[in-house]
Amino acid sequence: MDGAMNETLKVSIDADVATLWLNRPEKKNALTLAMWMALPGVLAEIAADTRAKVLVVRGAGGTFAAGADIGEFETVYATPDSTRAYFDRVSEAMEALAAFDKPTVAHVEGACVGGGLGLALACDLRIAATDAKLALTPGKLGLVYSLPDTRRLVQAVGLSRTKDILFTGRLIQADEALAIGLIDALHAPEALEAAVAEKTAQIAAASQWTARRAKRIVQLIADGETADTDLTARWLIEAVEGEDFREGRDAFLGKRTPVFPHR
Repeated sequence: MDGAMNETLKVSIDADVATLWLNRPEKKNALTLAMWMALPGVLAEIAADTRAKVLVVRGAGGTFAAGADIGEFETVYATPDSTRAYFDRVSEAMEALAAFDKPTVAHVEGACVGGGLGLALACDLRIAATDAKLALTPGKLGLVYSLPDTRRLVQAVGLSRTKDILFTGRLIQADEALAIGLIDALHAPEALEAAVAEKTAQIAAASQWTARRAKRIVQLIADGETADTDLTARWLIEAVEGEDFREGRDAFLGKRTPVFPHR
């Protein structure tokens, strides 16, 4: 799967880490309808590839993504039917990333705006450069942000800050983004690559059986669950009977670093 999935979405795999590149650097990686439509299939292929334990999402050319391609607006918003079809494709792409089974990290540099920030929020973690600038701009276009996308923003920054961000559409500097929880870590531009690599290596070295179920349990909590379901209760038992726990236990007793088999 290494190489191009198409011209504007590219995937590479290095060791345990897959990288999904938004690849329109000449347009600051503005997201086209074709990109939104292709994204669920690309993610499905990455999910099925056992080489990849972690997914990094980033933009080519030093910019994450400047949002949806405004050059397509006249076409995609031409009629109510075309508008609904466009929003459906965007929603399917966002939800495919949010529901992606493996841990995901957004590598954020430069502009991360509109649909670009929506994609970053659909990732589990956001690690940014100090020169990153973030915004959600429906208020500057007279549009409305979807409920699932707004929910992810609320979960990151809280209710009142979500209102501020959406009411104003203002550009948020990286240091403020870190302070309010919009991003999770901040590094100098020249250190960002190494910082993302270190974090993904930490994730890949841990149990993937644990990581994938922890991700689903956290989402259940975010969706309002307050007690174990039949599924999560079963996972507790399955973990103790699983090969990763056996390896973790044996490594602990043997005072060695575990090499977890689950991929």
